Amino acid sequence: MRVRDLMSTDIFVLYVDDNLLLAEEMMQLKRIRHVPVVDRDGNLQGLITHRDILRASISTIAELSSGERREAQASIWLRDIMRTQVLTISPDADIRSAARVMLDKKIGCLLVVAYRQLLGILTEADFLKYVLKEAPAKPI
Repeated sequence: MRVRDLMSTDIFVLYVDDNLLLAEEMMQLKRIRHVPVVDRDGNLQGLITHRDILRASISTIAELSSGERREAQASIWLRDIMRTQVLTISPDADIRSAARVMLDKKIGCLLVVAYRQLLGILTEADFLKYVLKEAPAKPI
């Protein structure tokens, strides 16, 4: 089995000139933890994760109103907080190799890329969906 057989291709992306507030709101709305960041040509530029959002967010214990906090988050650009050193994988790679990389590096996703173009994302959830679909059901 190849990465292309398991990866998600209907992926939500953000752009380098989007802000932290948008990223946080969209990740909550879509219930996702990893969002690829691309330029306007679709070339992969980085990755923003739920942890990155938490790290860059203004603490709720700060003495700011929610409006002031939102305004501050709207002024933080993804290009300044995204991860740019991200692991990628080819769509033709063996799925076991992808799983090994994710386990060894303790990462929740791999971005699937060919010639800097983002083709998909492979997440822990993709592996779980596969197991649920393929593993025989056994009574508990």
